[in-house]
Amino acid sequence: MSDIGGNRLQFRDPARAAAMAEMLERLVREIGRDPVSVMHVCGSHEQAIARFGLRAIFPRKLEVIMGPGCPICVTDMPEVDEAVALAEDGVRIATYGDMLRVPGTARSLADMQAAGAKIDVVYSVAQAAQLAANLDEELVFFASGFETTAVATAALLLSAPPANFSILSAHKYIPPVMEIVAEMPQTRVEGFLAAGHAATITGYAIFERFVERHGIPVVVAGFEPLDILAGLAKLLELIRDRRAEVANMYPRCVRREGNLRAQEVLWKVFRPVGGRWRGIAHVPNGNLRLRDEWSRFDARRRFKIDVSRLWDYAPPSLAQSCICGDIMAGIASPSACPLFGKECVPDNPVGACMVSSEGTCRIWHQYGGQLDLRQS
Repeated sequence: MSDIGGNRLQFRDPARAAAMAEMLERLVREIGRDPVSVMHVCGSHEQAIARFGLRAIFPRKLEVIMGPGCPICVTDMPEVDEAVALAEDGVRIATYGDMLRVPGTARSLADMQAAGAKIDVVYSVAQAAQLAANLDEELVFFASGFETTAVATAALLLSAPPANFSILSAHKYIPPVMEIVAEMPQTRVEGFLAAGHAATITGYAIFERFVERHGIPVVVAGFEPLDILAGLAKLLELIRDRRAEVANMYPRCVRREGNLRAQEVLWKVFRPVGGRWRGIAHVPNGNLRLRDEWSRFDARRRFKIDVSRLWDYAPPSLAQSCICGDIMAGIASPSACPLFGKECVPDNPVGACMVSSEGTCRIWHQYGGQLDLRQS
């Protein structure tokens, strides 16, 4: 909540939401296309849209696509294989709970845990470091997440962690993958809704060159219902007026330059490198790896990780039918996958999109997908 002009603004105000829904309807009508397709690149946006039933008040001709905004989902099989191989060699692994069931080539960390490997679930990198401090053995933190969690990982390394602690980084950096999506021949995205929490770190100026190159507007939005509706309204205004611009609809948290101190911490520890995002493509500068100065805490340099022994196993036949890549690229929806809600469910996920709480398939399964309450 915030005080604006003496009035207390409620970010879940039904009357304001209804007025904004009417605005969206009017803007789509003025654009005059069916559908008008926009993409958000954040699992937290999809969670909020599903949780609050926002698609029930979106115009029928507005298509809001979830893009590759789930860091767990885009963690590639070889990255999971590295953690599995370390666990198989007896190294203790700590990671976030969502990472446990993400499939590698043949096994997941949950499989290794069931087989007796030492796997600890933690809620933060700080908790992992504290766990290492209380152990007399090596502990590897399998780190995932976008810019926001990568800053936390970097800050921990700058605080002199225990000598037996190291990082296996699967951190990702969002701006480069937006380039990939914008350049895909099949893309029908006319505008992007950018993640407010990531922009809190990077600032919104980072999207200006992208907008210039591709002629596609970008709007930064927060995560309350009115934040999302206001962000979409601004995005539709820019599309209607054919204005390729960056707009910040999350000013209470995001500045143009971002958090300069957090950026300094991030780039002091990490460097961007190219790498494959699961199911999407090779993303130049899309992966974050530790700089040479931090090699003593880099699990890839600290241990000899042999993943080749895992590649003799063929992936399950069901996995070959998974369309998570197309879903994260905005080309398909979960309902188009023959496995969704049948062979692939949260208790028995086939693809990474069903594993994470920020995965599109998991969210749609939990909240009922594109249920249209207007038909009730």
